[in-house]
Amino acid sequence: MKTYSGALCLLLAGHFPAGRAAYAAQTHCARYEKAEGLFEKTEFSASLAIMEALPAKDAHAWDLIGRAQYMLGEFKRASDAFEKAVEMEPSNSSYADWLGKSYGRRAEHASPFTAPGYASKARHAFERAVRLDPSNREATNDLFEYYLQAPGFLGGGLDKAEALGLKIAERDPVEGHWAKARLAERRKEFGAAEEHLRRALDLAPTQVGRAIDLAKFLAQRGRHEESDRVFLRAEALAPQSPKVLFERAETYVSANRHMERARSYLKRYLSAELTPNDPPRADAEKLLRKANGI
Repeated sequence: MKTYSGALCLLLAGHFPAGRAAYAAQTHCARYEKAEGLFEKTEFSASLAIMEALPAKDAHAWDLIGRAQYMLGEFKRASDAFEKAVEMEPSNSSYADWLGKSYGRRAEHASPFTAPGYASKARHAFERAVRLDPSNREATNDLFEYYLQAPGFLGGGLDKAEALGLKIAERDPVEGHWAKARLAERRKEFGAAEEHLRRALDLAPTQVGRAIDLAKFLAQRGRHEESDRVFLRAEALAPQSPKVLFERAETYVSANRHMERARSYLKRYLSAELTPNDPPRADAEKLLRKANGI
């Protein structure tokens, strides 16, 4: 969890008479810490309500507001908040990356006329985030995915993705194999994609995400029994992981198989303690409705 911003404490203190400044700053710092705690528990609306009520906000505050709005699916409000965060701290790579994520989601939900503009803003934000901090793994992966998915007229392209993938591999060989697998899959070189996913798992046998990546790939190729075995490996690595429950249920629903088991996994997922890094509850609820034929 992030700690409360000392700059914001000082800023808040200036909004109160001198005799009350220290107490007011301490009170608002405590509110901020509470908001962060609620966010980590995925209680995004409650976290947002606290932050929006603060009389003064620094970049860190706008960042938390933006992340809460993003998690609630309010992507325009999220991008507005991250614009403020970036304006106040233009050298912060994380803020730029979240701004890119928000514009990316706006592009997904926009009309054909406005989507290209939002997509371009997303690319510029991702590129800025990587320039500011080349070691920012999340920003680098976001930019890689943009290059991989976006057409050339929007600044994407497999050549750009490949070049960035080489840099990812230099930094982290395991992540490099993931990037090469994504690129090979995009080129429909499925044998090469599988080889890279298996190599990533061999290099990082305790990383549950590597097992999930391979299991999902195998399921998408119709190799369900092999996929099930790899999911069992993922469950053994992280028996309490909600993400394993969600991903396995999603593969079952997508293939229209083991639907009762999928429903059981989703119910367990929805009753688990989630974090912001887990798939949203709304996605699980939507998947459960699909599994129930609704």
